[in-house]
Amino acid sequence: MTQLSNPLASAIKLWPKPAQDQFHAIRAIVQDAAKTAEIGALSETLKWGQPSWLPQKSGIGSTLRVAWSDKHPDEIGLFVNCNSTLSEQIRTLYPTSFRYQGNRALYLGLSAPLPEQAIHHCAHLTLTYHRTKA
Repeated sequence: MTQLSNPLASAIKLWPKPAQDQFHAIRAIVQDAAKTAEIGALSETLKWGQPSWLPQKSGIGSTLRVAWSDKHPDEIGLFVNCNSTLSEQIRTLYPTSFRYQGNRALYLGLSAPLPEQAIHHCAHLTLTYHRTKA
């Protein structure tokens, strides 16, 4: 696994330890999904101050963000594009794996085991969103 860039490391350093641990586990799952989906290199950056992943090659997929907030201190959130059908599709496939909020947020409890298969599939669907829509 690659080392975090300074901006990402600085952003998650402010999170509580359980959220940091979940972030690192989610990051590994997302990176594996990108390899499995053969999308090429991922751009790992901050969008809206939140760690985000997007295929470096344009036209393949959508952005997947992850964030912790003191508004939801016991959860970490995955965020998909609200103008896509991703949240609806994931909710249909995994109705109990996440706590859904609107058409963008998928929350995971910090004290619960991660639903690795659901996260992997969510990352795959998001990172290949435009490729699969064609």
